[in-house]
Amino acid sequence: MSDRVFIEDLRIQTVIGVYDWEREITQTVSLDLEMDFDIRPAAASDHIDDTLDYKAVAKRLIAFVEGSEFQLVEALAERCAGIVLDEFPVSRVRLKLSKPGAVRGSSAVGVIIERGNPAA
Repeated sequence: MSDRVFIEDLRIQTVIGVYDWEREITQTVSLDLEMDFDIRPAAASDHIDDTLDYKAVAKRLIAFVEGSEFQLVEALAERCAGIVLDEFPVSRVRLKLSKPGAVRGSSAVGVIIERGNPAA
């Protein structure tokens, strides 16, 4: 499939990090998602019920990330990808999770993962 629905630079405040001071504050993480989804039915019908509701995806991830307290971006990224695959009709997700300002001299650090749903 070559169709993808994307969300870019979804900024969310959360507790993340391994250092004691990081456990006492919230920091911004940024999510970029590409979700494989066949848009042809929505294109033909022009109806919201036939597409992937990216607002619902964003709201679900915001609620999850804001309530989480992970130490590693790797763990947070894996859980976010799992939520998208388990709760939304996508066959594959590419997720980039960035932690802006985590390393002096860089704009951000993070991980990029791709996960598929074998049931889709």
